Amino acid sequence: MPARRAEAARLEERAVEAALAIADETGWEGVRLALVADRTGLPLEEIGRRFRDVEAVADAWFGQARLAMLALPRDELDGSPADERIALAMERWLDTLAPHRRIAGQIIRHRLYPSHPHHWVPLVFDLSRLVHDLLDVARVPGHGRLRQAQEIGLTAITLATLRDWLRDESPGQERSKERLRRRLAGAGRLALRLHRQRPRR
Repeated sequence: MPARRAEAARLEERAVEAALAIADETGWEGVRLALVADRTGLPLEEIGRRFRDVEAVADAWFGQARLAMLALPRDELDGSPADERIALAMERWLDTLAPHRRIAGQIIRHRLYPSHPHHWVPLVFDLSRLVHDLLDVARVPGHGRLRQAQEIGLTAITLATLRDWLRDESPGQERSKERLRRRLAGAGRLALRLHRQRPRR
């Protein structure tokens, strides 16, 4: 079983690399499973067994970025306030995607086309999972209404940051990261103020 899982992981990595290389040349709209098979030298049947369509290849790429974020060493977060920990986690996710940032934008815009409603609901769930992962990596405590408020606020910040990041031509997208940190710091101050104003029983 471990050998089989390792082989599946290698196939996924090769397919993702091939798809990104094709997208660099033609744009994401030009990526096809047959072209991925040709680029990797693998049978189309093998690629199709692992990926139902090119969107599944894109999901695998975003999945790699998620795992890189989850692998953020805890000792890099310990001792930092919650907003800083969330910023570090989100930056790890963005930096993993950054070498192909233009393609990431193409994939997201492709999924938001009015003619692609079948992509909208999965996109909402993907965003929700990302927000939960960010809170988990950053070890942000919360439950009940507090957790709901954290998720709503971080969802808004994530969407705004992603919009900025896709347009950011500054070195390392530092401008969008600075805005991310300002938004998180502002949200933290607001949460603290609301907590102090909460009536005590």
